[in-house]
Amino acid sequence: MKWKKTYWALAFAMTAIITLQGCEKKVTNPEQAAQKLATPITIKHELGRTVIDHLPQRIAVLDMNEADFLDQLQVPFAGMPKDFVPHFLGKYKNDSKVQDLGSIVQPNIERIYALKPDLILMTPIQANKYKELTEIAPTLHYDINFNNSQNKHIETVKSHLMSLGQIFHKEDLARQKVAELDAEVKKAREVTANRPEKALVVLHNNGAFSNFGIQSRYGFIFHDLGVKPASTVVDNSLHGQPISSEFIKQANPDILYIVDRTAVMEHRPTIDATSVSNPLLRETKAWKNGHVVFVDADAWYITAASPTSLKILINDVIKGYQK
Repeated sequence: MKWKKTYWALAFAMTAIITLQGCEKKVTNPEQAAQKLATPITIKHELGRTVIDHLPQRIAVLDMNEADFLDQLQVPFAGMPKDFVPHFLGKYKNDSKVQDLGSIVQPNIERIYALKPDLILMTPIQANKYKELTEIAPTLHYDINFNNSQNKHIETVKSHLMSLGQIFHKEDLARQKVAELDAEVKKAREVTANRPEKALVVLHNNGAFSNFGIQSRYGFIFHDLGVKPASTVVDNSLHGQPISSEFIKQANPDILYIVDRTAVMEHRPTIDATSVSNPLLRETKAWKNGHVVFVDADAWYITAASPTSLKILINDVIKGYQK
């Protein structure tokens, strides 16, 4: 009889342990279960439709604009490309908690898969990978036009802010960031209003220069910020229109904004007035009158479509009007 009592005592104890373990597991899971959204969020974009039915916990961002959006909304992310990280996102460069997903232009699909993300944020630069990415996790495409930002560039930035705010339950913070952008744009337009100066935006690339006009990746500077263009040439190629001596003489801008692509690509400081030997630039009114701005290359070239980069860019634009 003793051994029977011992057997049933042990059996009861084992059952209790199993039951407690089951209860303990249920206690840790409610937090996960609570992340399920009562109403799924559906976002339509240029590449399709993304349905999000839970609060994302492991986000893969494939573009520095997207990284800045999440940084501004105080949303942590699990991975990002680390080949060209702008200085204002430098804290993520060596953060071991943020996995390196390869390059912005060619993200590493294997690393993204290994990351096990529950949301992927991408831009047109990675558009050819969209289908492949959707097989890993819900993938949201940011409908920004990097070739021609003439229309609705800043409105698109604000709209994306609000979409991300909705996804991550950060609507109030998103509205705050939108209001901050509106204030910056208003400040710029107050500066440019009724000013006669005409400006040129040029890209420096290994000693050569190209122009960005009203229909280009920097078209929004003229359309949204009220800057008057020194040239109305249409060219929406990603790296602009190569500048000839005749073009420079004809445009003769009052203000000159120089974006140093070489500095970005070679990870070195941007050029300045002492290092520019191009005589054509020195013949412009802008150069002679001291209205040449060597802009923040990270903000202008790597991003230019995120909250922080737009604030920096707008500040650079305003500098062109200051003596």
